[in-house]
Amino acid sequence: MSKAKSRSFITRMVTHLAFWVLLAIVAGILLGHCWPETAVKMEKVGTGFVNIIKIFIAPIIFFTIVSGISGMGNLKKVGRIGVKSLLYFEVVTTLALVIGIAVGYMVEPGRIDKSSLPIQDASKYTKSPEHFEWLSFFKSNLTLQILVIAIIIGIGLNFYKKRERALYWINKGSHLVFTLLKYVMYLAPVGAFGGMAFIVGKYGLHTLFPLAKLMGTVYLTMFVFIFFILGGILRYYKISILHFLRHIKEELLIVLGTSSSEAALPSLMQKLEKMGCSKSVVGLVIPTGYSFNLDGTSIYLSMAIIFLAQLYNVHLSAGEIMSIIGILMVTSKGAAGVTGSGFIILASTLTAIHKIPVDGLAFLLGVDKFMSEARAITNIIGNGVATIVISKSENEFVDPDQ
Repeated sequence: MSKAKSRSFITRMVTHLAFWVLLAIVAGILLGHCWPETAVKMEKVGTGFVNIIKIFIAPIIFFTIVSGISGMGNLKKVGRIGVKSLLYFEVVTTLALVIGIAVGYMVEPGRIDKSSLPIQDASKYTKSPEHFEWLSFFKSNLTLQILVIAIIIGIGLNFYKKRERALYWINKGSHLVFTLLKYVMYLAPVGAFGGMAFIVGKYGLHTLFPLAKLMGTVYLTMFVFIFFILGGILRYYKISILHFLRHIKEELLIVLGTSSSEAALPSLMQKLEKMGCSKSVVGLVIPTGYSFNLDGTSIYLSMAIIFLAQLYNVHLSAGEIMSIIGILMVTSKGAAGVTGSGFIILASTLTAIHKIPVDGLAFLLGVDKFMSEARAITNIIGNGVATIVISKSENEFVDPDQ
């Protein structure tokens, strides 16, 4: 490689957001491991970035959906996309649940001595596990509320005589929000550094060793699901999963650093549009998927139950396994955007089957944060793939490279 090419490569690398986010993640791990007391104080830095990004989620979803539906001018198409999306979500998340259980039985991550495991206080999840209610889910999910409001307004604008003028201001508002977001994303390395430093500093890398088998199984299963299941789906539509992952590498690193898929939601929508998905499909599928298409969470929840069953030497019959899948098919939808909801769902499911001690959740708390990255990354990839699939099925995908 010539000196000119070498300098060009280095210049491109250091001016790329992904480089600085990755560097920040490494720095956060080092700070958390070497100076944990200082690293724990970085929590506000990580959560602060995520909270700033969350401010953009509502207006972006609103502007994108209203613009997409009112500009589509075909309400039957809106309904068709919605039905397709929900059907796809249910099929793929159910498959994720089944895979989580299957790998759990094949690898048996719970066949270990639980006396050596770190135990944390799980009382707030085990005292009175909450039952899943759709009304409570809707009330606690701002993304879903904005989605519904935007759909209603978007439909209403189709009957408005001055629709074009309204669309002009909606598009102006959308442009302003995305422009502001562009500058906020320069803070992504800072947010990734704070998030990773806090997690490593508070929980410590040493806590990973007793449950290394479980963590390895979770990460292996996520890898298999992404490259073989989601990759296979994309291959059917003649798209490489590696091409898609390279396209959203910045978003994946942001999710890795912050442990929050919401931190990358706005920029993911932009990337999917640049990749070729229509704005209207992106606007409908992504916000809905963040509430109903949680592939990574589904894998983790089903595998966690099998892990606890093995830890306590509890045999589950075929009927009980089917019951677990049925319960999680519904309750896993309530794990979106609510801190600790995953443990509440696990507690509710364990209570429903009456065989596995709910107190077993105390064994999972120590490493849960280290597995949240795998869940969030799988969730965001799953929603990106869903958007491409729906766009392709609607002939609303235009490859910019062709």
